Amino acid sequence: MKAGRLLSILLLLQTRGLMTAAQLAAELEVSVRTVYRDIEALHTAGVPLYGDAGHAGGYRLLDGYRTRLTGLTRDEAEALFLSGVPGPAADLGLGPVLAAAQLKVRAALPAELRAHADRISARFFLDAPGWYAQEEATEHLPEVASAVWERRVLRVVYRRWREPTDVERTLEPYGLVLKAGRWYVVASAGSGPPRTYRVDQILEVHPTEEEFTPPEGFDLAAYWTAYQEDFHRRLHSSEAVVRLAPGATDRLTGAAAQAARTTGRTEDDGWTRAVLPIESIAHAHDEFLRLGADIEVVEPAELRARITETTRKLARLYAGGD
Repeated sequence: MKAGRLLSILLLLQTRGLMTAAQLAAELEVSVRTVYRDIEALHTAGVPLYGDAGHAGGYRLLDGYRTRLTGLTRDEAEALFLSGVPGPAADLGLGPVLAAAQLKVRAALPAELRAHADRISARFFLDAPGWYAQEEATEHLPEVASAVWERRVLRVVYRRWREPTDVERTLEPYGLVLKAGRWYVVASAGSGPPRTYRVDQILEVHPTEEEFTPPEGFDLAAYWTAYQEDFHRRLHSSEAVVRLAPGATDRLTGAAAQAARTTGRTEDDGWTRAVLPIESIAHAHDEFLRLGADIEVVEPAELRARITETTRKLARLYAGGD
């Protein structure tokens, strides 16, 4: 839309200073002729905009001119007030800062966009963690966040799952990630590659004045994406061949549901044979038992035998109660 393009030109010149018509055209993905027409429209609207001719010329705003417009479209304003960050911001100690920022942005919005933003806030609220996820205490999150922000080394006592459980670590914290309501810090514990630590498992924090510099080119988002991919590869390291009763595939979730859709083949009796990824024999045993008599494990033999033994015990237990 032309109005959005005019606003984009204003904001580009306001943030970058001098720009040529060709540069503006490339940025906005329009023709140079269109930029000329837009510049003329801004002149007509009274915007203090002028152009310099010559090799080093271009368009610029009059020194000191700042538009009070935020540049937000209706969709962008709605997305801003739909963002589910109040809880995480409060965790980081930034709740009042976020509230003040949203108040200022709201005051700067045109009346129409302000009304849309208010409707979004009144009608939608994002709560990312699942219903049955227990809220984890993150007592030391503000201290960890401060170290991330200031690029300072932390000495911590960290609880891990294997022995010895409580260990001391000296961390260079590169960044924080919030995943499904749980905070993680990506940090290096020395000369090795960065690792991921749960913030709620940090028992003690001892800030230092020692500064550090992350590796050149480190990208937190790219690291986290690769970490998740590797996690899922290691998580589902085995497979199980199963038969599922009609309708049972709808009760599967996650990777198992996807695998059932892609590998499932309906057999003559109406049941579906599929190859499902499993984390371990023990984990698959517990997960598959949720489906009761609507699933039959064909392979591996160890998993089939374990479920057979469990069902025998259940049968004896309930038979004894008659």
